[in-house]
Amino acid sequence: MPSVCLYFQVHQPLRIKKYRVFDIGHDSDYFNEAGENNLNNKRILRKVAEKSYLPANAVLLELLRAFPLFKLSFSFSGMVLAQIQKEAPDVLRSFQMLTNTGRVEVLSETSHHSLAFLYSQEEFRSQVRLHDELIRHLFHQIPRVFRNTELIYNNELAHVVEDLGFLGILAEGADHVLGWRSPTFLHRAKDTTRIKVMLKHYRLSDDIAFRFSSKSWSEYPLTAEKFARWISAHNGNGHVINLFMDYETFGEHQWADTGIFDFLRAFPREVLKHPDNDFVTPSEAIARYPAVGELDIPHFVSWADVERDLSAWRGNPLQHDALAKLYAMEPAVLATRDLALIEDWRRLQASDHFYYMCTKWFADGDVHKYFNPYGSPYEAFIAFMNVINDLQLRVGRANRTGTEALLTLPSYSHS
Repeated sequence: MPSVCLYFQVHQPLRIKKYRVFDIGHDSDYFNEAGENNLNNKRILRKVAEKSYLPANAVLLELLRAFPLFKLSFSFSGMVLAQIQKEAPDVLRSFQMLTNTGRVEVLSETSHHSLAFLYSQEEFRSQVRLHDELIRHLFHQIPRVFRNTELIYNNELAHVVEDLGFLGILAEGADHVLGWRSPTFLHRAKDTTRIKVMLKHYRLSDDIAFRFSSKSWSEYPLTAEKFARWISAHNGNGHVINLFMDYETFGEHQWADTGIFDFLRAFPREVLKHPDNDFVTPSEAIARYPAVGELDIPHFVSWADVERDLSAWRGNPLQHDALAKLYAMEPAVLATRDLALIEDWRRLQASDHFYYMCTKWFADGDVHKYFNPYGSPYEAFIAFMNVINDLQLRVGRANRTGTEALLTLPSYSHS
């Protein structure tokens, strides 16, 4: 009996504008590109909303109403939620209509889609708390399952996430970490007591996310009936098929004219034709199925690029330098207690900024161009470092002002 667990990642960063060296000290509005630039954050959000979020949400609501056994899950970055709250409240309402059905689970992640775990566990924990507060506020759910940025995972992360109280964590079912194991079973993270690891079935997930419209693919065209047969073939050889992908798969990565929405609309009906199949949320899968063994992943794995490692974000000196300088600022930034300044520092932690600095150009080249506002990785690095220099000036001013205020406080003597 393979249960199907659908998980969609919803994220749009606040991209840094082409911040120039002579802007340093004069312009602290890092993310808002004026004018008619097509890569303006607001314009991108509206484009993705119209092509993907709104039509996909409409299909999913239709399916949830038609099929009582249909269920799914989302993970929203805090950054995309902040943008849709401000710029696209209709999109937020459409997501809330889905979660209000009681059959859509919202997962936890870092609030700013950051790489914080790699550099600061304190900042990582702070962002998880911020994110979960936002999920409780907007969707009235308390997340029980965690999904780290870009599905980055290792043993140490599982320990920390278990300590935070989560019952499950998502990870990439990469061949080099699974070995003989199957992603269709749940596993126990090494040396943990209760947290279970749910592994992405990357072949089936990527059939939809990447190969769906490829006419050179031997299985083209992919129909819901054919895909459901592939799922049903796991009967007796697996508990759960984890289909994890970016939500923009529907309408943006795979345009409407590819038939992707027709595929989505037909998918639950075809899966449920087999009496042994059903759908589960991540929490339900964790409660229903046992961990079949221990999974030891000492080195970081992710869902990015063909390597499934961290090289997309810190594979070259540009990325290492930018990340080191950003996280070295943590004590001074937090000492300011300036909420706007701290928020800007956290926005700079979004993994996208470092992805745009990636110099790899293999099978994944086009992926790194997606909504990239820069002509080259070097342009991305220069804009980022110029912003870091301005942020350092702001931090210095804020901390000097705070120190001066303390020094000028009136003194009182006992009479």
